[in-house]
Amino acid sequence: MSEMQTREPGEVFGPRMTLFADMLSVGLATAVACLPLVTVPAALSSACAVLRGAGEGQPATAGRYLTVLRRRLRAGDLAAGAVALAGALLFVADLALAGAGLPGAPLFAVVAAAIGAGALVVGLRACARPESLTDWPAAVRGAARDAVRDAGGSALVLFAVATAAACAWMLLPLAFLAPGPLALALTAVDVRRGAARRT
Repeated sequence: MSEMQTREPGEVFGPRMTLFADMLSVGLATAVACLPLVTVPAALSSACAVLRGAGEGQPATAGRYLTVLRRRLRAGDLAAGAVALAGALLFVADLALAGAGLPGAPLFAVVAAAIGAGALVVGLRACARPESLTDWPAAVRGAARDAVRDAGGSALVLFAVATAAACAWMLLPLAFLAPGPLALALTAVDVRRGAARRT
């Protein structure tokens, strides 16, 4: 009933459905922006910033996303993307070496997976932080602190990644929509952590 009262005249769906649709359009724009690979951190960070703005009364549209992203494609953002891509390639190479039957391969694979998961959590949490819009090193430092101090939030990030990967695996076209829900989950975890820091 309260949702009916918050609708504008002539609005068919309530604000939650509008946010859901906007999140999907931002996710589609993010997926396209991620295709060059070195733009992944900037694209995901921009999506998080746009979705965070929705909670502050700003529009969460693909047009606003593209406006934010255009300001982001600078040397620092591309360097962050190159570092993330190099880390992903190193992780894949390590797992390939472990699968080649080297001595101690099972233990090495477990350690490499743990390090990779930790790096993924820190990287994704850094994308969700407001500092990532202007200062990647500060965002990564803050994300690393949050990853350790907020284990529940880090687990939520891993669950969000697993859910996005499972959706993309089950139905390939969903891979182009998955960045939207992932960015929303990352933003929610960061907002939740920010609220805990203020109390």
